[in-house]
Amino acid sequence: MTTQTAASQPAPATDPRAFKSFADFYPFYLSEHSSRTCRRLHFVGSTLTLVCLAMLVATGEPQYLLYGLLCGYGFAWVGHFGFEKNKPASFKRPLYSFMGDWVMYKDIWTGKVPL
Repeated sequence: MTTQTAASQPAPATDPRAFKSFADFYPFYLSEHSSRTCRRLHFVGSTLTLVCLAMLVATGEPQYLLYGLLCGYGFAWVGHFGFEKNKPASFKRPLYSFMGDWVMYKDIWTGKVPL
């Protein structure tokens, strides 16, 4: 007969829908980005998204909106599925996740989140 202690049991998964405010959600968001490679891929994707948005404004060509979405989500999802080994919170909390992407991007630039 084996017994398990509380310390050996996995922590219950947190449901991103349970958070009532972005301030409560953001620490969870950061915990879902513990892999440096995942954060780097998010940073590259967000930077390329900004480049695409600048190109959209400069040229008026609507395909740059699509390119920006592909860059942002593509790089992030490779980071989550390939390196972080989790599902992006954007599937359950899209607005908070979108906000978290840009707050983390700012926090990387200001040195609050390591790259």
